[in-house]
Amino acid sequence: MSYYTNNASPPPLQHPVPTHPAYIPEPPSTPMSPQGYQRYTSSPSAPGAPNYAQPMPNPSLQGHMSQPYPPGGAYAPPPHQPHPQPQMGPGAPVDFSAWGFDNATAAFGMQLGQSAVAAGQEYVQKNLGGFIPITMLKHHFNVSNSYVIKKLRLLLFPWRHKPWSRRVLRLENGQSEWSPPREDINSPDLYIPLMAFVTYILLAALYSGLNSRFHPEILGVTASKALAVVLLDFFFVKSGCYFLNIPGGLSSQVLDLLAYDGYKFVGVIITLVAGLLGFGRTLYLLTFVYTFLSTAFFLLRSLRSMVLPDASATAAAVNPSQRSRRITFLFLVAVSQILYMGVLVRV
Repeated sequence: MSYYTNNASPPPLQHPVPTHPAYIPEPPSTPMSPQGYQRYTSSPSAPGAPNYAQPMPNPSLQGHMSQPYPPGGAYAPPPHQPHPQPQMGPGAPVDFSAWGFDNATAAFGMQLGQSAVAAGQEYVQKNLGGFIPITMLKHHFNVSNSYVIKKLRLLLFPWRHKPWSRRVLRLENGQSEWSPPREDINSPDLYIPLMAFVTYILLAALYSGLNSRFHPEILGVTASKALAVVLLDFFFVKSGCYFLNIPGGLSSQVLDLLAYDGYKFVGVIITLVAGLLGFGRTLYLLTFVYTFLSTAFFLLRSLRSMVLPDASATAAAVNPSQRSRRITFLFLVAVSQILYMGVLVRV
């Protein structure tokens, strides 16, 4: 048996020498690591010598690492210390950068918006404040939910309502004014007429659509017709008050008359709903007659306090001839509602 021998010795093993770059860039900070990544203090002096650099100690980690374990060998995690959050006071400026907007641009936009709103209010007060004061307009919109419900019930069932006189509110300076609609059901408001006006336009459009006659122009035509009816009724009552020398403030009387003229839309809406339900033409006509009578009776009793005021509320007494003419005028206003409502229900 022969053995193979090799007298040449194998080459010595050479381990790779670790090399380090001369500069380690510092990565950016992230929300999860606000302190950033650790960087080494120095680089090796010679590329051939293994010099391992020591990392910089992190103060936030030393507290966790230096805490000894509790007796018994069980590890207890350190208590969580929440980061303090900045407190935003009521007067502190709003930080728009959190919403993706530039603070300077957002502040300029807010200032521009406030200037536009102030200019609009000044324009309305300058041009409309002399004819209709804003305080009087707010007075007629001072309503509540209970008032709206009671007023609608009064418009539909006015037969047994008492009293019809408006309530007077005494002020601290000795003056008096009418109570707002919220506190007096007999006080006229503009909320119900305005909502009824808009509802009438939408209901007329629905009525035309169900009859395959809808067109976008119907909205404008219906609104123009309703506005023309209101203005015609207003000028009729206003001219009667002028020729009969009926006293009353210009601004308050204008708003009161517009409110009374707009109440007829409630009866018109009830009539149109009766027609949409398909109960027959007889019931439709009966509904129209009932709503006309209720509206006429309501206006007859409500306008009586303005056309025929009490003797204590006027400086000059009303003689019998003037009283008879005013009563006739009241009946004309009440009877004329059948013409206005007859035009409005034809949609």
